[in-house]
Amino acid sequence: MKKEAFHCIDVQQFDPDFLEEICDLADKIREISRTKAGTEYLASTLNHKRAMLYFVQPSTRTFLSFYSACQMLGIKCAEVRDPKTSSEIKGESEEDTVRTFSLYFDLIIMRHPRANFAEKIAHLLNDSDHPVPVINAGSGKDQHPTQALLDIYTLRRSFSHRGGIARKKIAFVGDLRRGRTARSLASLLTQYQEMKLYFVAPPEYQIGQDILSLLDRRSTAYEVTADFEKVIPEVDAIYMTRLQDEWDQEEGVHADIDIARYSFQRRHLDLFKPDGVIMHPLPRRQEIAVEVDSDPRAAYWRQVRNGMYIRVALIAGIFQRDRKILDYYLSNT
Repeated sequence: MKKEAFHCIDVQQFDPDFLEEICDLADKIREISRTKAGTEYLASTLNHKRAMLYFVQPSTRTFLSFYSACQMLGIKCAEVRDPKTSSEIKGESEEDTVRTFSLYFDLIIMRHPRANFAEKIAHLLNDSDHPVPVINAGSGKDQHPTQALLDIYTLRRSFSHRGGIARKKIAFVGDLRRGRTARSLASLLTQYQEMKLYFVAPPEYQIGQDILSLLDRRSTAYEVTADFEKVIPEVDAIYMTRLQDEWDQEEGVHADIDIARYSFQRRHLDLFKPDGVIMHPLPRRQEIAVEVDSDPRAAYWRQVRNGMYIRVALIAGIFQRDRKILDYYLSNT
């Protein structure tokens, strides 16, 4: 019987045990990589594998994070970031393009503007004679599962001295309707006990009913509001997001909103809890004042670094090298 590849497509795949295990593994990888011997060990782990990074939507952090993660494990990478450089310019379908990749590479990491495209490709490859793992590095406006993993990892590390993520209050601020990072993280936070989520946005960009319905089904408390300053003192973490105006042309709409009402300014630090956490998936525009960067509660640059380690852990797990890495850690630290 043909064995299907393990794919990472959406956050619904992740249960609490998986989240604990992958975060633990990321911590171990972080420690191993501090030494030359450890770095060399990691680089030998998957040096017989090859990965294609198929990023046909703009990306800086996610692309570099995955590229660096592959390098840490010794995986050789190739990339396509503009379909005009592939046979798609000749009329080849995207599906045929990616299936071609599967014949040369052992892993496909893809970012695509079309919702559910990564899921479609995973099913297509499962039915082929050469199934390889697919990682969804962002699809349309709906899913960004590995961003949600690195956000969970950041929250866990940030709240390690406060009993972990459970029983925390977290605010999402900005363009929540079209922000796949906020949608994915909000979905994943339903895995934790006694959470309360706040969705702070103008009506035009408020979180979708599909996410609210999910929270209702999982008995996760939430509040929908447009009053940012009222929420700031109440929460343990604030997840800022930018206006996703790259979708305006596709939707044929543009809402003229007061962006300043949904930005974190220097004065807001005085309203926020002393041990709170300020996050942002980046890129940033005016959502967080640069003066906030030096505050210890600003975690968004730590998020960037955390993304590399959690993606190393994910790839290692996909290729079933997680146990070997844990054994190395126990033997050498």
